[in-house]
Amino acid sequence: MANNEESHGDPVNEVRSLSSVPKAVVGRLSLYLRELQNLLRQGNDTVSSTKLGKALGFSDAQVRKDLAYFGQFGYPGIGYRCEELVAEIKKIMGTDRHWAVALIGCGNLGRALLGYRGFFQKGFKIAAAFDVDPSKTVGQFEGIPVYDIEELGTIAKQHQIRLAILAVPAAAANLVAEKVAAAGITGIMNFAPVTLNSIEGVSAVGVDLAIELEQLCYSVVKSNDNNLS
Repeated sequence: MANNEESHGDPVNEVRSLSSVPKAVVGRLSLYLRELQNLLRQGNDTVSSTKLGKALGFSDAQVRKDLAYFGQFGYPGIGYRCEELVAEIKKIMGTDRHWAVALIGCGNLGRALLGYRGFFQKGFKIAAAFDVDPSKTVGQFEGIPVYDIEELGTIAKQHQIRLAILAVPAAAANLVAEKVAAAGITGIMNFAPVTLNSIEGVSAVGVDLAIELEQLCYSVVKSNDNNLS
């Protein structure tokens, strides 16, 4: 066969161990999902690996290789059926269900995140927010109740919260992460500009906006240097 998208196997039987999937591949899955959803909004029912890769700056071979970690999803003469592939990627990522999320830290960044509607559209609902400042734990913000951080364990159990967003100062991040783990929450998205200590049984990802700007700056400088050479 010319390429993998021209066959369609059983994804469940062919899927590899998720622990063997490179992190970069998982990152690209999210990009594929976003682009597929965009194609569906534009009225496209199918897409080739070439078109999908070109839209994201990847080769068709890269697209097929990434998806092959999880099975074979293509059809002869058709390519990928967008709606079907969206469903498969959501199942792989675990976003084919709704997730209750705790947001910890109701400062400027925390309040901005509480007002962000994109989380809900992706299946993530901020069920509760937490802070240490008594002046912030007396009601709701954007319709979301705000509690004292000491109530985290109780509230997390009530709402079956398994994910948490940390929007706290760097100095407090590791202590808060320990409280999160003690509450039975096993996934942390950390916006604090510090690397969290490893906690057994807890997965953490860091989102440092300043670092992202540094990386963008590097790309711009490198591009300018190449244009001058």
